Amino acid sequence: MLRTILSLLGIYKIYEKWLWHQIKDQEKPEHVAIILDGNRRWAREIGLEPWMGHYYGADKTKDVLRWCLDLNVKSVTLYAFSTENFHRPREEVERLMNLFKEKLQEILNNEYIHKHRVRVKVIGRVNLLPPDLQNIIRRVEEETKDYNDHFLNLAIAYGGRAEIIDAARRIAQKVASGELSPDDINEDVFERHLYTSFLPKQDPDLIIRTSGEERLSGFLLYQAAYSELCFLDVYWPEFRRIDLLRAIRTYQRRRRRFGR
Repeated sequence: MLRTILSLLGIYKIYEKWLWHQIKDQEKPEHVAIILDGNRRWAREIGLEPWMGHYYGADKTKDVLRWCLDLNVKSVTLYAFSTENFHRPREEVERLMNLFKEKLQEILNNEYIHKHRVRVKVIGRVNLLPPDLQNIIRRVEEETKDYNDHFLNLAIAYGGRAEIIDAARRIAQKVASGELSPDDINEDVFERHLYTSFLPKQDPDLIIRTSGEERLSGFLLYQAAYSELCFLDVYWPEFRRIDLLRAIRTYQRRRRRFGR
């Protein structure tokens, strides 16, 4: 068994190098967004409590951020918790909130974040989150606010429809106060009111979803208009560097015409 495992590891390393050779000299996506799906199913299949999958999935995010930085991806947006996820069992939601607190606390002292000057931002209806989690989010965002080499965006309490509604509401308030004329509203104005307005490139070049599901589930609905989509049949805790490289290779092989 040990020899088999070592053999497989050797094959993976060879395949990984081969994939890297294929993509290294071609254009890479500037903004990669990932729907982190399959944590609970993965946990059930190996005999763990469903919520345990989130803990293993959270560890995977650190690896993926490192891989993306190594590939010089400018922005990474991770869909971690939707507004609809609040309807999950109370214990699971509470454990997820505690997990977010724990991982965000780790970011404060993460040398990798500071070395690569990664600005960390939580996008979504943050006001729906527990106050202590909101406090940690504010600390992390304040600590990294002056970084602009890379961007890590965590979509927590996020919904694509909610984002569009919130943007429309803020614009309507400005119209009502006379700060903005209805005739001035265009795509640029609307985009300045989205959660992602601080990013140098709001629209993801590539959106990856794990677990084999093939839908966006409300993720970046406005920004994803011309994103390349890649659906992978692997649960998020099992996501490997070769899966990321394969997705980027798929992106590079597509012809992006943007409707032209």
